[in-house]
Amino acid sequence: MVRTKKKDPEEPRFEEALAGLERIVARLEGGDLPLDDALKLFEEGVRLSRFCSGKLDEAERRIEILMKGADGEYRAEPFPTGEDEEDAGEDDLPGDGV
Repeated sequence: MVRTKKKDPEEPRFEEALAGLERIVARLEGGDLPLDDALKLFEEGVRLSRFCSGKLDEAERRIEILMKGADGEYRAEPFPTGEDEEDAGEDDLPGDGV
């Protein structure tokens, strides 16, 4: 039996929260806000940042749960990132001679 969490109707989607965070960063970088307004925006940005981080952590856990090995056993495997691919090619640079 699969349990599903009831989604809070007030909770934004990840993409909405991220877009809101980007708007806040742009306004804060503009530098023309009164201090009180900047502090309120900063606090909202921290809240959105934590929300987005939590959603990404949740997605990572779900991916790990869904990974199934060739032997039929489920096991956690790291999700490949772009950095993994870049690191793999560094040893193959021409002219290294090392």
